[in-house]
Order: sequence, then structure tokens, then C-alpha cells
Amino acid sequence: MSKYKGQIDYVHGDDTCLGVMIVNLGTPDAPTIRAIRKFLAEFLWDPRVVELPRALWWLILHLAVLQLRPRKKVESYAKIWTEEGSPLLVIGKKQEFALQAALEGTCVGRVRVVLAMRYGEPSITSALQVLQENNARRILVLPMYPQYSASTTASTFDGLVKELEGLRWIPEIRMVNCYGAEPEYIDACADRIRSYWEHHPRSQKLLFSFHGLPKRSLVQGDPYHCECQQTARLIAEQLDLKPEEWVLTFQSRFGMAEWLQPYTDKTLKTLPSKGIESVDVFCPGFSADCIETLEEIDIQNHEIFLQSGGKSFNYIPALNDSPAHIQALTQIISRNIQGWPECTRSPRAPEERENIRQRAQQLGAKH
Repeated sequence: MSKYKGQIDYVHGDDTCLGVMIVNLGTPDAPTIRAIRKFLAEFLWDPRVVELPRALWWLILHLAVLQLRPRKKVESYAKIWTEEGSPLLVIGKKQEFALQAALEGTCVGRVRVVLAMRYGEPSITSALQVLQENNARRILVLPMYPQYSASTTASTFDGLVKELEGLRWIPEIRMVNCYGAEPEYIDACADRIRSYWEHHPRSQKLLFSFHGLPKRSLVQGDPYHCECQQTARLIAEQLDLKPEEWVLTFQSRFGMAEWLQPYTDKTLKTLPSKGIESVDVFCPGFSADCIETLEEIDIQNHEIFLQSGGKSFNYIPALNDSPAHIQALTQIISRNIQGWPECTRSPRAPEERENIRQRAQQLGAKH
């Protein structure tokens, strides 16, 4: 290890590895107040997430939010926690494993898939370390957010760049900004819904719930709102739904500012009064089930709908590590790594690697 943060010494003749880093938001280490407070402190301090003057926000965050919110969220996390741990992390590891197997069958050279979380563990730092140890000179970064937002995708880029700052020899980087309109992803979403309807009675209304953002993000030029609309419309078209058979909403409001509308909870509260007694909910902005889908949607909003007069509420699970999702992501990744040597060149033979090392040593190389 050199004096530069995270730097792995270069060895002449070693074959390179194609790295794929899949990045999701993150999760507390445990369903405890302490762990949740630690996670929220990192997450909510990101200036991409909360765009307020730092001094003002520091006071609000530490004197109010981090004192109150962890206590409110601990019960929510406890409801969805599994014996294996956080659902988001458990599913993320399954996605990592499945994509590793899928990409090994499509790349000629070595490939290494690694999971990272923007906040918490496994961190971008640890993921980058694994890729460096595998001699990944080219890395594709896939933020697991189908729709682009500065608060998610751009923040992932910020986190990666911060880790690369101290390296002497940085790898070649490509990043997928969004994939919510890619045909493979739309097909996977539509197939997930069709499959659910094959085993459950279809409800009167299909509700697409996306994570919300403050309305100012739209005013300032963030494409997230438009991309959510596009994803929902394309899925509805694949399912041959009429306009009155589906609706798009936004969930997870935080704070006092106006957020993107219509709101999921308020929509579910009013649907029964309009004659809608049964609803199916699908969340096309979440690549893996997590607290926002399992607790906020399938518990909180489920109760809101039934208490408002609804008779049947069905949450359709996220794509998670389903074969269709892994296939879609594999195709998206494959398109974005085209032209890189590991996609077309077989690993060097041992004799060739040894010849390279000998030539380098004759020229004064250490390794």
C-alpha cells in the first residue's frame, strides 16, 4: 500500500479486471436509535440531500432532527428487519452475487461486481478497495436509482470522486445516470405486475408510488419528476392500461416545504370516496425493497387506505433479485461497458505476463 489513500501498488504483467460497482442509498447497521442516528447524520448532512445553508441546517439537524427522528424511526425499522439484517442490504448482496454470475458469462476477461452504499456500510471506500485489489483499471458505476436525481445519482458521483481524490493512478470511470426508460427495465416491471396479477385478483386501480423530492428540485431543473412520469407511462402502456386505471404519486415527504405531488398518502386517503375500494401499489423507483416500501407503503399507507374506507390493498414487491431484473441490469451494464478490453480480450497467458514483468524489471520497475 502506498502513502496515497486506498492506492494499490501496480504490478507489471498482471491482468486487469473490469469492475462494476452497484450503489444504493444505504441502511442503518441495526434497528436501534444509535445506529439510526449515525446513519441519518451522514445521510441528511449531504448537501445534495438537504439544500439549506450549512450553518442553519447544522443547528436544525443536531438540535432537532437527530434528537427526534431516530426515536420515531426505530419502530419502523424493527418491523421490517429480518434475521439476516436490513432488507435493503440483504437484497443488495443477492443482486451483487447474481450480477457477478451473469456478467461472468458475458465478458471474456475478468469481471468483479461489488455492492456499495452511499451512506453506511459497505461503503464506497470499501467497494473501491476491493476493486483495486482485483486490479480493476476500468469501473462502471451503476447507481441503483432508475430515475436520475441530484440527491441520489449525483450524490453517488460526489462520493466516488471524493474517494478518488487521493489516488495516484485513478481508474477509468463510466457511470450510468439513469435507466428508468430502458426497454429491459420497463419489461421487467411490467412482467412483475403481470405475474402478480396471475396469482392475485387485479384491483380497480394501479398506483405507481415514487420517492418524493422537494418541489424546488423540479423548479431548479432536476429531471427526476419527468423521468418518473416517463417510467410510469411506459409501464402502463406495456400493460395496456387505460388512463383511469392507473395513477402516479410521490411518497416520503420530510419537513415543511412543498414536495412533488400528488402525495401517495393523501391520494390513498381520497380514493375510497371516489369509488375505488381496491388498489395495487408498485414502486418503480426502488430497485430493492426497503423501509420506504415495506413499512411506509405496505404498513402505513396500507392502513391509511383501509381506514379511509378501502377494502383491499396489495403491495407488489420491488424487482429485487428476480431473474428478470438481473437480466435487465446485465443488458444495461453490457451496453455501457462496450469497447473496454475486458469485454473482448482473453486474459494473458502466464508466459506473456512473465515476459512483461522481466522487461519492466530490466527498465528499473520495482514490481
